Amino acid sequence: MTDTVDDQPVTVGEVLREAVGALSGLPDGSPRLEAELLLAEVTGWPRTRLIAWPDRPLDPVALAAFRSLLARRRSGEPLAYLRGRQAFWTLELRVTPDTLIPRPETELLVEIGLAEAGAGARRRVADLGTGSGAIAAAIATERPQWLIIAVERSAAALAVARANFNTLGLSNCLAVRGDWLAAFGSRSLDLILANPPYVPSGDPHLSRGGLPFEPLEALAAGPEGLDAIAAIGREAGRCLRPGGLLALEHGFDQGPAVRRLLGELGLRGPHSRRDLAGQERVTLARAD
Repeated sequence: MTDTVDDQPVTVGEVLREAVGALSGLPDGSPRLEAELLLAEVTGWPRTRLIAWPDRPLDPVALAAFRSLLARRRSGEPLAYLRGRQAFWTLELRVTPDTLIPRPETELLVEIGLAEAGAGARRRVADLGTGSGAIAAAIATERPQWLIIAVERSAAALAVARANFNTLGLSNCLAVRGDWLAAFGSRSLDLILANPPYVPSGDPHLSRGGLPFEPLEALAAGPEGLDAIAAIGREAGRCLRPGGLLALEHGFDQGPAVRRLLGELGLRGPHSRRDLAGQERVTLARAD
């Protein structure tokens, strides 16, 4: 990509065409959309303006910034980290490489939590391994009368969650640094939600696509990917009030193992729900 074409400034349309070509080799990418989003990021212009004014010239500063972002994206760095934010539920959340990028399939966990716990006047909910605070923020937005306690081991990730809660004005979200359910008292929770690490530690997918850019401790959990799920399951029966619900996200092929594990740990009626792709994605169980 050159700064000028025939001694004329490079235009929006020219930059986008070249960027689309540069991004076309990325797996599961959307080259045109990503090029527009990155250019909007450096110019501060909405995408509609980029589309409507393709002949508008780019100044050298914006062009240099765009080139830098484009090179990082071509190396596999996720778009969400380049932009510093990601849409989830009805929200836009700040994300950094200290947090996982919220994914659409995790919205199933939010839907289940809202539906299964009902809309009672007061519920006490734990979001374990909150990361960017996505699950907690979505629940808190829909149920302002509930108290959501967002737990995270990483201080850096917890700072991102706190920033998101503050930006969204969610006074019913409490961000706490801790290790799963260790800080909770007996029979203190109505609902436990978690998207814990569940990828087997030797899974080759950890070195592919954008996953190498995300925090490994939030992705992998032991040789079968079940270590974090087991740790949560062991304490859930103690922390949940009678009839309280545990809902855990897991890998598409882990449903049978998670149901068996939760049943062995004394939780009642473990069963799994499927995501929009038809894959078992969340397993639920209740405390006696």
